[in-house]
Amino acid sequence: MSRRLLQLVMPVFPDRRMFRLHDSAVDPNAPGAPLPPVGSLISVNREQLWIGSLQEQLDVRVVIEEWDGAPPPFGDTWQEEAKCRLYLRGYLSIDEGAVGKAIHGLRLASGVGDYAVRVYASNREEAARRYAELYDAYRNPLADEFQQAKKQLEGLERYLIQLWREYLSPRIPVPRRPGLSPVSPDGEPVVSPEGRPEVSPSPDRAPERRRPKPTGPPPMSWGAPCDWCPRPWLAAGSRPMT
Repeated sequence: MSRRLLQLVMPVFPDRRMFRLHDSAVDPNAPGAPLPPVGSLISVNREQLWIGSLQEQLDVRVVIEEWDGAPPPFGDTWQEEAKCRLYLRGYLSIDEGAVGKAIHGLRLASGVGDYAVRVYASNREEAARRYAELYDAYRNPLADEFQQAKKQLEGLERYLIQLWREYLSPRIPVPRRPGLSPVSPDGEPVVSPEGRPEVSPSPDRAPERRRPKPTGPPPMSWGAPCDWCPRPWLAAGSRPMT
């Protein structure tokens, strides 16, 4: 059964009707970012998750949970649900746009890799509707009554973000096939310490015959002194005349 490794609860302001969850080494404003989640709960790319809201005046309540495996489903507790996959380098940030960062560099216990992510949401439409009704009940938005009623709506819109690594189980060795390089569970060939792919021997292939190592004295180069040379009159460094 999976265990929860981390839980963090915080208020987040949805600047431009969204907040952004991403790897801490990524600039969410750089080219290639996801499109704004207009008409949908989330918008994603490889390293970023943008979560959409229906208003930009109230803080929302965000709960982030890291698990060591797939958490149990919640059933009908939440009104909306979305799933995606993110690549994270072990640290997580939540960006509020012009407001700044809600968190920066939250360390994940599962480290670097691909994470499965579930996003749950509740009261998105209700929060937007009830905030719009404040203008009908209170004429002046700067009045104390308006501000007090607004504070009561803070946190009404709620989000739950669950993430976990999908393959933290121990590696299982892959059986070798004759004549082929063995591969790891990731599909990569197994490499020997010398840097060469390991190859399993084939039963139909004859064993390779190796040449015996030469014995006796090593070959001499010209000019090297030698006690058994048959022409001792040659000086060191000279060559015989032809």
